[in-house]
Amino acid sequence: MDRRCGLGWGATLLFALGLATSAVAAQNAPRPGTPLPARPQAAQPAFPNAPASARVDLNLVLAVDASGSVDDDRFELQKQGYAKAFLNPRVLNAIHNGNEGAIAVTMVQWTGPTLHVVMVPWTVIRDQRTAQAVAALIAAAPRQIFGGGTSLSGAIDFSVILLNASPYRGERRVIDISGDGSNNLGRPAEQARDEAVKMGIRINGLPILAVEPDLDQYFRASVIGGPGAFIIPVKNYDQFAEAILRKLVAEISQDQKPATKLGEAPKLRFKLAEK
Repeated sequence: MDRRCGLGWGATLLFALGLATSAVAAQNAPRPGTPLPARPQAAQPAFPNAPASARVDLNLVLAVDASGSVDDDRFELQKQGYAKAFLNPRVLNAIHNGNEGAIAVTMVQWTGPTLHVVMVPWTVIRDQRTAQAVAALIAAAPRQIFGGGTSLSGAIDFSVILLNASPYRGERRVIDISGDGSNNLGRPAEQARDEAVKMGIRINGLPILAVEPDLDQYFRASVIGGPGAFIIPVKNYDQFAEAILRKLVAEISQDQKPATKLGEAPKLRFKLAEK
């Protein structure tokens, strides 16, 4: 990597971390790294300029694998991949193309059926400042859980709880789940997936094939669900950052229906559909 690029990333992150520190709302908002109860109360908005019940184009849960097969370096690669993606202009451009020009995001790390820790509470991204603040929160959030099995069903179930607790009104609800293993604890992933889909939730996946080379097939059959659900598989963790950038842009852009002027044909947008 070019040393100047590394310095630029570090300087941007330090600046964004300062923005996040001043922007995060105070006393009633869950702190990053604070586990939610089994049935959490709705999280308070993280930024004062985004009032509760504000409309957004998308409520998005980012579910990050922290199971035993994910060592600290691999976990950090996932985290930094998401942080860098939110600093990329392509993500912000995709957000601005929506009717509301805003999305709400939360991030959770997961392992076993009941082991989940919220890393970033529900937060609205609508401009460069809020995107930088979210990137800084992600980069600074510590790993809280280690091992405990791989429960994709538990990750889906907890993500549904988070979506139901969101204080923002979104036209679409999506779970973005990354992982390097198939479900080995808790109820079948298919059951959790099917229940979520019946609620109008779409589940997309980013299977990491470093441990299970055929994990992409498992994700297609048992994890992702809902109209237009898709996966972006990666062979190893070094490819994660590029893949998550593509995935976020696709998820944010998917099904966007911008308002059109009278007599103007709507713009066609691509759809990734692998389900």
